[in-house]
Amino acid sequence: MSQAPDLPETDDTDDGNPPCVLVFNASDPSGAGGLAGDTLAVASVGAHILPVATGAYARDTAEIFDHFAFDDEAVTEQARAVLEDMPVQVIKIGFVGDPENLSAIAELASDYADVPVVAYMPNLSWWDEGRIEAYLDAFQELVLPQTTVLVGNHSTLWRWLLPDWASDRSPGARDIARAAAELGVPYTLVTGIPLPEQYVENTLATPQTVLATEKFERFEAVFAGAGDTLSAALAALLATGTDLAAATSEALAYLDRCLDAGFRPGMGHVVPDRLFWAQPDTEEDDDEAGDSTIEGFELPPHDTRH
Repeated sequence: MSQAPDLPETDDTDDGNPPCVLVFNASDPSGAGGLAGDTLAVASVGAHILPVATGAYARDTAEIFDHFAFDDEAVTEQARAVLEDMPVQVIKIGFVGDPENLSAIAELASDYADVPVVAYMPNLSWWDEGRIEAYLDAFQELVLPQTTVLVGNHSTLWRWLLPDWASDRSPGARDIARAAAELGVPYTLVTGIPLPEQYVENTLATPQTVLATEKFERFEAVFAGAGDTLSAALAALLATGTDLAAATSEALAYLDRCLDAGFRPGMGHVVPDRLFWAQPDTEEDDDEAGDSTIEGFELPPHDTRH
């Protein structure tokens, strides 16, 4: 078995504080993904998020209607302010809106070359084709050479990195990892690989070997924000010092629990419950919680009429 490339080490100085993850992503008013999902996922696995807003979606839980990118100077100023104040263990890159922001983020990452980068490529089919092509080209040229772990769905990564795939069989995780490696990416986490009998496989691979693989039963529901949840959890676990293979397995297990506890807050897709662990486990817990009161503490009535 071939030796995988070394993962850049994070700063494991134990100062009693949670490690910091610098996240570039868009604001999502539905709370399904974007910085809202990143924040909950990062906190849930024990890290502190430094969220840099790169733009904002106009969306609900069913679909994305539009996206408004922030100016690249605004993105840079946000990131520089926190980078000069706090040590960052891992950088996570989500959807940042335009090539100019990708260029700014790539420059920032190059200035902190020892910090691992987790880059997530979402499905962009909701967007204009011309803008998709420009974004993917810039991501490929500017971001992938600085990426430590690329995360994406099997279908998304296949069509992006292997557009001329001619075989009758679908490309495997190592095929996609090989294409990513040619662009500078040492590790690729391919999710949602279809398997028989309603199962999907998620595989962390290099061109030489499979480092971790997890099989899960396919959920019937359609989810919004799953990819952001997984990539944010992976980044946070790496920031805590967990090795890559173990962090991948833990992040996938965390995502599976989030999806299993998912809820539908609106009329669209199901949203992962990143705080599933904070919910009571049994009805007995609910009864005990209902019986316990804090004497002398009552919420005052609110008589305001709207």
